[in-house]
Order: sequence, then C-alpha cells, then structure tokens
Amino acid sequence: MEFLRPASWREALEAKAAYPDATPIAGGTDVMVELNFDRQRPEHLLDLTSVPELAEWAPDGDVLHIGPGVPYARIIEELGERVPGLAMASRTVGSPQIRNRGTVGGNLGSASPAGDAHPSLLAAGASVVAESVRGSRVIPVEEFFAGPKRNVLEPDELIAAIRIAPAAGPQQFSKVGTRNAMVIAVCTFAISLDPASRTVGTGIGSAAPTPVRAREAEDFLTAELDWDAALEDSAARRFGELVAQASSPIDDVRGSAQYRQHALGVLARRTLSWAWHEHRSGRQECA
Repeated sequence: MEFLRPASWREALEAKAAYPDATPIAGGTDVMVELNFDRQRPEHLLDLTSVPELAEWAPDGDVLHIGPGVPYARIIEELGERVPGLAMASRTVGSPQIRNRGTVGGNLGSASPAGDAHPSLLAAGASVVAESVRGSRVIPVEEFFAGPKRNVLEPDELIAAIRIAPAAGPQQFSKVGTRNAMVIAVCTFAISLDPASRTVGTGIGSAAPTPVRAREAEDFLTAELDWDAALEDSAARRFGELVAQASSPIDDVRGSAQYRQHALGVLARRTLSWAWHEHRSGRQECA
C-alpha cells in the first residue's frame, strides 16, 4: 500500500487524478475500521490531514462553507448556534475521541445509510462541493448518495466543502440505538423549520438504502400547519405516519423493518413537537 501525503489542496487534486483508486483519509474513523477488518485493501491511501483549508469553515455569502476536515467536536463547539441540527447529530457520534477525529466530510465520503450527519444535512438543504483538476461542481446532498456506501463522486474528485445555510428556525435531531454512545443507529430523523418561508425540511437515516427526505410529510406540514397556532396532535400523528411511510427499511441485527418504521413515526412526532415548541416559545426544548 502506497501512502500519499499532499501538502496543499492542489497537490491533493493532482494525486487523486494520478491515482483515481486512492482512498482519502482524514480522521480515519471509518477508513481504519475497514482496513482493520480487511474489508478493503486499497493500493493507495491519500492522507488529507496536511491540507489546512480542509479543516476550516467560514461564512460564504448566505451560507456556511465548512471544510470536510472540520471534526464533529468543532461543529458542536463553534457552529452549534448556526447549524443546531447538525450539532445535535454530531453529539451522538461515537465517543469524545471519535468526535475529535471524525468529520462530516468523511461521513459523506463513506455514504453509509446510517451516517449520523446525513439526516440533518438533508433537512437543512445542504450541498456538497466536489472538485478535481478539471473543475468543481455543487451537488445537493439529496442527490449525493447513489446507494449503500456509494456516492456520486467521480474517481478523480474529492469533497472540497459542505455548503449549508445557517438555521432560519428551529432544528431537531433524534436517534434510536441500542445504547447512548458508540453505536450505529437503528434509525435517525432530523427536522428543520423555516417560519419565514413556512416550509419544513426532513431527513431519515438508517431506514432505506440511502438517507432520504420525507417529502410527503414535508408537503403535509407546509400545507396544513397554522404557524401562529399550537400544534394539533392529529397533525403530529399524521406527520409521523408519513415519515414512516417514506422509509424502506430492512431487517438486520440492529432491528427489524417493522420496528424501524414504528420508531421513525415516534421520532418524527417528538422532534416536530420539540421544534414547534421552540418556534412558538423561542426556547429550545430538547437538544
């Protein structure tokens, strides 16, 4: 195995162009597991830890430009007020050591259906900036996942940044697992409210071949909610039903498909209730 360590972003892109099979590594929390269990044995590892701009974030017009090497711990500490949904999801990732090393960019690159960051990115309408020596392109997160652990990056492309708008309203994230930490999710759900445009964003994880949005549930709330009134129990229940219907889970060692759908309905009702309480009161009820 050959170890490539570029010192700049341009060198990284040139290395990926020269060795399209190279596996990028930054935090290593996913890649090293695959290597240790001999699930993959790439001929080249592309170490991105020496590229400084990948570990930076900054405002870029109306959105935040977050480098793929920014670890979860910094998202929690530095971006918790700007993107609370993503920060909530980041708090559920592994242990403190994993959160200090693991990155949203690595989560996207692995493209696991159970990636904890994915639902919040979907709910917030985030996008991925992919770049190669040929140029760059912006991919909506909803279009980024091609299948279980597959994404739409070309062989010579790397993730240059995540673009996400600061929260325009309450955001929530919730996760079901067999324990509170160091666990792969049974299912996850994220919601984002935008009171100004009176729209809702959603994201479902670990309950379909790829992370998905619950579009019918979003449309239902957009059409039915009175944003100046209390949340009706019937609306919350219907929202939960539509979220569950948007999933297509399987039975596996972590849970049955039936349990996942039931749990998603519960998570959807709870997160909607928390977000709506924050919308009406101006106080965050749960994080």
